[in-house]
Amino acid sequence: MSAREEVLGRIRTALGADRPRVDVPPLPSPRDLPAAELLDLLTDRVEDYRATVLRCAPGEVGATVVRGLDLALGGGWSPADVVVAPGVPAAWRPEGSTEDDGRPAVGLAAFAATLTGVATAVAETGTLVLDGSPLSGRRALSLLPDVLVCVVEAAQVVPDVPDALARLDPVAPITMVSGPSATSDIELQRVEGVHGPRTLVVVLAA
Repeated sequence: MSAREEVLGRIRTALGADRPRVDVPPLPSPRDLPAAELLDLLTDRVEDYRATVLRCAPGEVGATVVRGLDLALGGGWSPADVVVAPGVPAAWRPEGSTEDDGRPAVGLAAFAATLTGVATAVAETGTLVLDGSPLSGRRALSLLPDVLVCVVEAAQVVPDVPDALARLDPVAPITMVSGPSATSDIELQRVEGVHGPRTLVVVLAA
């Protein structure tokens, strides 16, 4: 008998044979949610990870990106501090920001923040998926600067992970981002920024 079977057996013995049956209703599937509630779910999940979500209309992305950078970097930042994935639309970019030109990855660490789009976003888990495309940028771009700003469009939000995988190229270099980079030591002391950006800002355009 395994340790698991022993523990479960003791629990069954303690509860007795005539214990009442408890019917647990199934959790609602995110696939059943209307589009607006799916965006709300994504927002809640991303904020649970201690990231910032700024919602805006599609025509207000550029101004909202600047607001997100203000929140993350304070008032003293310069557009030259921001490196942008090459496929990010001009209307989203702070004027004077630097487009990633394929420089050695170590050079990206000199920038304070990165701006990218995403391939898709998973509402159920609050996960942003970057696929190495020009819009998402190469993997190092989203990992080295201390602040990551990602723009998510409403049409890119899917209910769950299987739906996200169905949209992706299976051989693409996938990076899944669920909140700022964080880890905990054996005493459960949370440390942020060890394996990637310390701060995540999501601009949700809908």
